[in-house]
Amino acid sequence: MAGGTPWFDCPIPPRLSPYADAVQEWLTHWLTRVEPTLGGAVAERVRHAGFARYAGRLYPEAGEADLRTISALFTWFFLVDDHCDDPRRTPGEVDALRAGVARLLRDGPTAGHPGLTGPLRRLLADAWQAPAARMPARWRNRFADAVAHHLAGVRRQVADRTAGRSPSRAEYVPLRRATSAAYVSYVLIEFATGHALPDAVVHHPLLARIAATANDLLSWFNDVISLDADRAGSSGHNLVLVTAAERGVPLSTATELVADEWRTTMARFVALRAAAPSFGPGLDEAVAAYLDAVANSVRGTIDWSLESARYPASGRYRR
Repeated sequence: MAGGTPWFDCPIPPRLSPYADAVQEWLTHWLTRVEPTLGGAVAERVRHAGFARYAGRLYPEAGEADLRTISALFTWFFLVDDHCDDPRRTPGEVDALRAGVARLLRDGPTAGHPGLTGPLRRLLADAWQAPAARMPARWRNRFADAVAHHLAGVRRQVADRTAGRSPSRAEYVPLRRATSAAYVSYVLIEFATGHALPDAVVHHPLLARIAATANDLLSWFNDVISLDADRAGSSGHNLVLVTAAERGVPLSTATELVADEWRTTMARFVALRAAAPSFGPGLDEAVAAYLDAVANSVRGTIDWSLESARYPASGRYRR
């Protein structure tokens, strides 16, 4: 902490796709073309949020067409997040949404389901066309599994909110890894880089630890920067709120404790990444691209959050 401002010392260099701003302009037009019923207010919110710049920070070497696809998928996930943040949303509705999304991802856009209808269905069906056509079945299944894991976490969050229940730290940390959707973004690395990885490599214990640690880093930073909003309606689903409740300390102290833990976790991430083993000349290039993108997810989340209108309190934080 310095002058009351949390300090996030991130040694990962910043990256940004040269196509990011052009894709951001395209993204607004895509949204209103595919789903004109959403109206100008949603399109304007998407424009100011800068989701294409977020995607461009995570996948800086993706081609322009692929960055468009990823940015469209990112936009869909953020719209789902806003949809599920509605305090009127029920766990049953999220269950139905999860089933509908799984049906579309696994069986194709012609496979209807009552849980996924309207704008969310049409936007996902359009954004999913390129990955569905290009990527192998094992990758598509892994993507669908990651999305299902994410929505299961969202369902638990909605259930806690409905019941007025706050999670413990032991419950919250693994749950936050699901609600962040970081694991979905990690599956997209292969689509963005063109480097395929066998499932056995992706699930290698050390690579899984690296991915989980990066997920914690980006999730906890997001918890700090979105604290004001989460205090109003998250039912305690924020690491700062969980820390304050379990340790019986003010939010300012809890924020400092989370920032301290973030810096310790960052040091562990750097050490884990350096210890990644060789998988042989046929795979090491793909593994290096994967680990670079996982690291980009941390730095990219920080840099995008500090520039995006989605987080109006970002000016209080330093990196």
